[in-house]
Amino acid sequence: MTKLTQPINSAVAEMAADKLLNFQLMIRDIPGILRLTFGEPGFDVDDKIKQATINAINHNRSHYAESQGETNLRQEVVTYFNEKYHLNFKNEDNVIVTQGVSEAVNVVFQTLLNVNDGLIIPEPAYGPYFASLDLARGTRISIDTTPNHFKLTPEMVDKAIAEATVPVKAILMNYPTNPTGVTYSREELEALAVTFKKHHLWVISDEIYSVLTYNKEHVSLAEIIPEQTIYINGLSKSHAMTGYRVGFILAQKEIIDEMQKVHGALVFALPTFVQDAALVALRDVTEAPVLMRDTYQNRRDNLLAQLQELGFEVVEPEGAFYLFAKLPADLGNDGDSFALELAQQGKVAVIPGSAFSHGEEPNPYIRISYAASDADLAEGMKRITNYIEKVRSSK
Repeated sequence: MTKLTQPINSAVAEMAADKLLNFQLMIRDIPGILRLTFGEPGFDVDDKIKQATINAINHNRSHYAESQGETNLRQEVVTYFNEKYHLNFKNEDNVIVTQGVSEAVNVVFQTLLNVNDGLIIPEPAYGPYFASLDLARGTRISIDTTPNHFKLTPEMVDKAIAEATVPVKAILMNYPTNPTGVTYSREELEALAVTFKKHHLWVISDEIYSVLTYNKEHVSLAEIIPEQTIYINGLSKSHAMTGYRVGFILAQKEIIDEMQKVHGALVFALPTFVQDAALVALRDVTEAPVLMRDTYQNRRDNLLAQLQELGFEVVEPEGAFYLFAKLPADLGNDGDSFALELAQQGKVAVIPGSAFSHGEEPNPYIRISYAASDADLAEGMKRITNYIEKVRSSK
């Protein structure tokens, strides 16, 4: 092994490896494995979006774009989200077009947080948030929402701030939530907003799954508490454009101007032809997100019933495309061991619940993505059922 001439950035050296990616690597070479893991929409991009990309390339839209995002795209972003979620952003100056929500999160964290500033993260939560916080050198203040069916309450926030040993500057909200699929009513968000205002918190609201909300209105914190909210969204989930890497930050101009400094340093700008495709997605592609949402809801209902029949305890998801399932008592309380043995012996991959928290004790949950095709989901559940029946019969 080559010895490094100088030590690397301590923030990177001390970062824990991503548990989700680590698990994927552990099971990568298992022959014939079926994956119900990543949140990758099982749909193709709409033909209108594809054609817009082709047209842009054919018309030599391959030079540097505006760093903050092409003006016409940013204008469409404001129109789209204002109309869809009753927001009141003024114009394109309220928007940065980012390289997916992942870059958006890093831009926001690195703009807001000083070293050791506290960021509240309700858990379970999307694992890469923790890495982004480490890079920003902030301090994680975790709130375990498991006792309240994975929902945050004002009392939880008050308690976390009262017990914090560092200044608490912001809270990260993600809803509908990865990995649980829970979301919040207007009344619940209004109650939380009172607490956020009382503590003068920046509210970082990642609403990437907003379009995939079932049987209820999605309410944005950017409507309720706009002066403190930094709103994040994108096209990966709503339009199945994961590979295009298009995200958006919307906020008051004063903080957008500061975040643009970080965005410009990280990526400068998205490709122009990708931005042209994003414009068409927002303006012209309205049916595909509804079709995907309805398909996911049917899949949720089907899988939820099957998991409950097997003895799993599952809070019914109100959005997104994940089931966060607690192992039946007779299968133990270690989701890591269960997921690994399921992969090795049952030939189906799910994600251990430990990938979404920082707790050290055994985690009894697994996450199943129902973004996969109907055929893969049917086969996956068949394999899970067969594996569990074999385990139970051997006891």
